[in-house]
Amino acid sequence: MINELLTSEPAARMTGDLRRLQILQTAVDLFSQRGFKGTTTKEIARAAGVSEAMVFRHFATKDELYGAILDNKGCQDGVHKFPWEENTVLQQAIEQKDDEAVFYNIAFDALNKHQQDVAFMRLLFYSALEEHELADRFFHEFIERVYDFIGGYIAQRQKDGAFRKMNPRVAVRAFLGMLIHHSLNNILWDKKRNILNISNEEAAKNFAEILLGGIRA
Repeated sequence: MINELLTSEPAARMTGDLRRLQILQTAVDLFSQRGFKGTTTKEIARAAGVSEAMVFRHFATKDELYGAILDNKGCQDGVHKFPWEENTVLQQAIEQKDDEAVFYNIAFDALNKHQQDVAFMRLLFYSALEEHELADRFFHEFIERVYDFIGGYIAQRQKDGAFRKMNPRVAVRAFLGMLIHHSLNNILWDKKRNILNISNEEAAKNFAEILLGGIRA
């Protein structure tokens, strides 16, 4: 979406908002390639085709830049609706307690997002390895909400007698583990899909079935 906006607006006529998005996307791309420690604001400015002063005009501090990255990805609490809250198909499945549809849609949505934004995924990996504050912020502002969202559904279905007794967060971790490991393989280690070459639809269906096979009463 960002790239589409930027390519449709000539650099000479770029508005302040689009310029800010351009700098932000450039920062994400460079951070994902070199990590935070290996990327300077001068390099971000050079790659974006602006002055370093322009970078600081839009992002006065690095902390503001990191916050903007999470904001733009819809990961900050209170800035956007939680992504799955806007998925009407998923919300309908939750209301109908259609377990297969619930976990399929969660998995399919997550896998698509991983595939569509490899730079952001790599950036998160770098931030974790470098013990950068962005990893901690992403975990507390987004991942904790993922655990609450999926864990809340599992807890409700336990009350219904549909799922066996267990810590819902263990099930969430197992489910997310399948999704993240699959995406990691595709993004980092098995780009040509030599080990496993399946569509996101097929992967989501199988991962949902595996999870449900383990937690149903």
